[in-house]
Amino acid sequence: MSAFIQQLPALIGVVIGALGSYLAVVRGDQARFRREQAARWEERRFAVYADYARTLKTSVTLTYRLAAHFGIDPHPHPLTPEEAKPLLAEAAIARDPSGEALILLGSPAVVEKAREWVVTAMEMERFLREERRDPRAWQALLERQRAGREGYYAAVREDLALPPGHSARWPLPPAVSQR
Repeated sequence: MSAFIQQLPALIGVVIGALGSYLAVVRGDQARFRREQAARWEERRFAVYADYARTLKTSVTLTYRLAAHFGIDPHPHPLTPEEAKPLLAEAAIARDPSGEALILLGSPAVVEKAREWVVTAMEMERFLREERRDPRAWQALLERQRAGREGYYAAVREDLALPPGHSARWPLPPAVSQR
């Protein structure tokens, strides 16, 4: 029997071992690539979710300030309708691109909760454009807005597998009518 045939089992073992090592490295690299890609998309989604919340919260804060001018909100820095009008328009314009990014990258549950929140914020803006001064109706809108924000953050946390967070609900002093 030739030396080659005697060494053939060892050679086959080396080839099988090399192939196994190669496949293990390739599979490991693929798994690492998928994990890294998932992490990158998760970071992007988090940034989109945070940006949307920031732009919407800007609009909401402006409505608080305008409502304070009408004496139906306790915000310490009231805005007159003339001061608020360009700021609200600017906030609405800023909201559109962040909303589109949210629709593109957000989960359906998060997008739905964002829609609920923004619809309430738009109702708050309409309420104030009509210069209504009904404290009870304003309070109902505030509660819906806070529930909408809370629902949005809960959906974001669930989508990103984050732990539960604070509801951000704390008692505020009642509005003191300025008129």
